Amino acid sequence: MKNDIEKVFFTADAIAKRVRELGAQITTDYAEAPPLLVGILKGSFVFMADLARAIDLYCDVDFIAASSYGNATETSGTVTLTKPLSADAAGRHLLIAEDILDTGVTLTFLRSYLLSLKPASVKICALLDKPSRRKAPISADYVGFTCPDAFYVGYGLDYAEHYRNLPYIGSLKPEIYE
Repeated sequence: MKNDIEKVFFTADAIAKRVRELGAQITTDYAEAPPLLVGILKGSFVFMADLARAIDLYCDVDFIAASSYGNATETSGTVTLTKPLSADAAGRHLLIAEDILDTGVTLTFLRSYLLSLKPASVKICALLDKPSRRKAPISADYVGFTCPDAFYVGYGLDYAEHYRNLPYIGSLKPEIYE
């Protein structure tokens, strides 16, 4: 598995430090109205677990799931909601925890879905932001790292359901997915 990695972009230590910083900022920003953390499955599960522990407030957690990639490295452009939110979002402050903001197609779809549930607010916390590939006009309110165009795996990010359990974030060798 590790031999498939071309380059490590973000080490486990760098990720841990940045997640603590994001948690501290979110703790300050939401001190008066703790958020409902909404993780986007499956990629955000590692990030969201660490982020939740870094937030020093009561906060509920829930998950939603959508698909637009399948086993490909490019979005199909068609997003399907595969798991709706379980919690009642009406009047609550929602904070989406996303592993990577890439084209923005899926996140735009999910943000619209969450807004239809009549929350008090919806903000986005993305561990990785890849603005060079943006196809939809969306941005994150909190960003862990802005990153160059590469196909990333590790720390929850996958290729064909593999590599999620790597403790760092790296890029795959092209021959793995070509």
